[in-house]
Amino acid sequence: MADKYKQVVQNLLKHADVKINGNRPWDIKVKDKRFYKRVLAEGSLGLGESYMDGWWECKRLDEFFNKILKVKLNEKVRGIKTASLLLKSKVLNLQSKSRAYIVGKKHYDIGNDLYKKMLDKRLTYSCGYWRKAKNLDQAQEAKFDLICRKINLKPGQKILDIGCGWGSFAKYAAEKYKVKVVGITISKEQVKLAKELCKGLPIKIRLQDYRDLNEKFDHIISIGMFEHVGPKNYKTFMKIVSKSLKPNGLFLLHTIGKTKEKGADPWMNKYIFPNGLVPSLIQITTASKNLFILEDWHNFRADYDKTLMQWYKNFKKSWSEIKDSYDNRFYRMWTYYLLASAGSFRSGKNQLWQIVFSKNSSPKEYKSVR
Repeated sequence: MADKYKQVVQNLLKHADVKINGNRPWDIKVKDKRFYKRVLAEGSLGLGESYMDGWWECKRLDEFFNKILKVKLNEKVRGIKTASLLLKSKVLNLQSKSRAYIVGKKHYDIGNDLYKKMLDKRLTYSCGYWRKAKNLDQAQEAKFDLICRKINLKPGQKILDIGCGWGSFAKYAAEKYKVKVVGITISKEQVKLAKELCKGLPIKIRLQDYRDLNEKFDHIISIGMFEHVGPKNYKTFMKIVSKSLKPNGLFLLHTIGKTKEKGADPWMNKYIFPNGLVPSLIQITTASKNLFILEDWHNFRADYDKTLMQWYKNFKKSWSEIKDSYDNRFYRMWTYYLLASAGSFRSGKNQLWQIVFSKNSSPKEYKSVR
């Protein structure tokens, strides 16, 4: 029976030009025969958990995922969990206000030391902009400058950063463009460190859900947070942004996106981003309807591939310095997360969008910036 399962998996992998126990970097080495049945029964969840358990290896996980996602093998071997998560996201509000802080505790609060070693010097946990950049620090500063120019930032303005992380954009904008910034996040550890990093600047960092906002801003930005909002709340999110934005203000949304609505990946949902869901193009435009004018839509997904590969390089290089706080299973989990994510952008499964909106009443003409 085990040989039968192996044959099925082997035939599926042929479509992606991946071999079992082959010699190419993207081929997989199977160490436990139970792998085949587990993957066929559990899909993405079984694939990820069996890697964490050491049942299989691959020299280039990023390229393995690029190949299997390009031919959509993830849709051929879904497992019951994938369908279940899609149904749950349609029926239940998995990102309700009472559940909003779960991802903060599960992902963003796992250790500032880990993120300090993995990220750039400003601690920016989102896609860099690599058009002219030669390293990660430059790519992240280029991304921030691009955002500032896209919203036409002026000295003295008051900006809202929804999902501010460790305050990296807030600090950049306050230093370079002389603006005031309010940053909100659902991570206690991010608030703690962000307040230290932004000390002495006109920046306020709050542990706050976006649904509790009640003030006006010249411009609003949100970088890598919309993936935690959830389809049941997209309209609410847009309404709150609209209410909080001054008449001539601009709203820039920086988010991972998908071309069509899909459920969350079960492994990512369980181990990395609980209750997270990548929005589709139609979901974003529907939520913004009658609230905003869509001024600009910029896709630079290849830059996220480069960013993730640099994060992985930093993580791997620094592991010996932080491993006492984690274990080998965490190392395999984090490696899998970073490299699977890189492959998802390389294959085109995921996109990276920067979208600029103006309010319906705005009389100003917008000129796109690149």
